[in-house]
Amino acid sequence: MAITPMHFAERMSRLGTESAFDVMVRARALEAQGREVIHLQLGEPDFDTPAHIIEAGVEALRSGETHYTPPAGIPELRQAIADEVSRTRGVTVEPEHVVVTPGGKPIMFFLILALAGEGDEVVYPDPGFPIYGSVVNFTGAKAVPLPIREERDFRFDLDELRSLVNERTKLVIINSPANPTGGLLTDEELRELARLAVEYDFVVMSDEIYRRIVYGDFDQPSIISYPGMQERTVILDGFSKTYAMTGWRLGYGVMPQDIAAAVTRLAINCNSCTPGFTQIAGVAALTGPQEPVEQMVAEFQRRRDVIVAGLNDIPGVTCKLPLGAFYAFPNISHYGDNIADYLLQEAGVATVDGSAFGDHGKGYLRISYANSLDNIEKALDRMRAALLKMG
Repeated sequence: MAITPMHFAERMSRLGTESAFDVMVRARALEAQGREVIHLQLGEPDFDTPAHIIEAGVEALRSGETHYTPPAGIPELRQAIADEVSRTRGVTVEPEHVVVTPGGKPIMFFLILALAGEGDEVVYPDPGFPIYGSVVNFTGAKAVPLPIREERDFRFDLDELRSLVNERTKLVIINSPANPTGGLLTDEELRELARLAVEYDFVVMSDEIYRRIVYGDFDQPSIISYPGMQERTVILDGFSKTYAMTGWRLGYGVMPQDIAAAVTRLAINCNSCTPGFTQIAGVAALTGPQEPVEQMVAEFQRRRDVIVAGLNDIPGVTCKLPLGAFYAFPNISHYGDNIADYLLQEAGVATVDGSAFGDHGKGYLRISYANSLDNIEKALDRMRAALLKMG
């Protein structure tokens, strides 16, 4: 009996994916054949969740925190987030500004759904997290890429930004420290973006999921602290990167109350609420010892220095020193296209092609150094041999 092909809604053709997971599937298939693969593709800390956070979650389960919770989050976590954001961003945030979700992606999905539609425009970084443009396209709004260039240390050009925003702009997305480049925005870029947001009355979504993973003495400012921006900013943050809690699925947004109400309504229609035991673990993460975070960032910095030096030692490869997050973004344009596929097959090193993050990512690789120094050094040796083999 012939099976009739399923006809999906047209909007499904506009929805993209996250290539790092596709690479993982291909890498696992090679491992199933007996190949050894070094995984440098996923944006996931290779550290355990700190013990005090695990204990808080386990105790919550034992205490019966297995039922529905308020759709916007339990009061204790919303208060802890409000206190943390007030302290670190220099603004006054109340629990009513906080919406807790199962991971950070729902915040960007719900926000874009709430604000953007046919005839609207959303500006987002390119190269940048691929889900930004995917969700914008899904809504039917116009996705407007903002080039992030190596020659500007992976920051945007102010003149290009000015040329892209207009009266149709509903949202501008920024990410600093950035995935995939590790770049950081400066006061100059943030100040001009804030001025434009006030002039054109658009919202800025500031993806600050890597805020704590910054190297050196640089203090990453948040656009919410600039004049006129608290009523126009949505901070996206969460626990996955800072506290090695990717599997706990715990994120949050900080936003004006009217936007929080709309985002909460979408959450009710989608996921109802976020599990209580993960939220209690989140309270422990924010209010408990921070030494594990500091130790993790120090180790990431050691790995960053090794991998950047090793990449720059490969003929035909250049790599800027990332200032935050845990990704290197080397320029490998000398070797042509599809280098990530070649390195996976030839060298057993899993990376992500830069084009997965936008047109301006072509000619680059995203390499996660959330792996051991031993594996990083082994990967560098394999990559060097494989690339030199190409000539």
